[in-house]
Amino acid sequence: MCDYSLQSVRSRPAKVGDRLSTRHFGTGTRGFAAQEDPAVAVCVLPGTELAFAWEVEIPAFFSSRKSVGHRTAIFRQVNKDQPFLHHDALEFPDGRQILLTELCEGQHATVLQLPSAPTTQAEKEAQTRVEIVA
Repeated sequence: MCDYSLQSVRSRPAKVGDRLSTRHFGTGTRGFAAQEDPAVAVCVLPGTELAFAWEVEIPAFFSSRKSVGHRTAIFRQVNKDQPFLHHDALEFPDGRQILLTELCEGQHATVLQLPSAPTTQAEKEAQTRVEIVA
């Protein structure tokens, strides 16, 4: 499942080689959309490696953008113990984590690698997406 605010949006799981775009889905959050079908949210597993077409940008003052200084990231989930907060985040090579919903819209990324199958309980829990039960 994608972040909780994308549960009402048509979605599919990410695949290696997918070309994604950051998109506002009109649900109060941004997420990844398939470039071939921007109405489809692409759900990424924690541990997935992504490469962006240019340095990732977040909104700055007014309508400007600020680069985070990196073109690669690993998808993570944060705030797992708080069900109604955003969970989808990117971890950059410097260790900084930024929520996916905070990225500027229209950035392009390619899925480089999906996480390997978990071999321990801790790895399985790390790759488990947060499920919200209403």
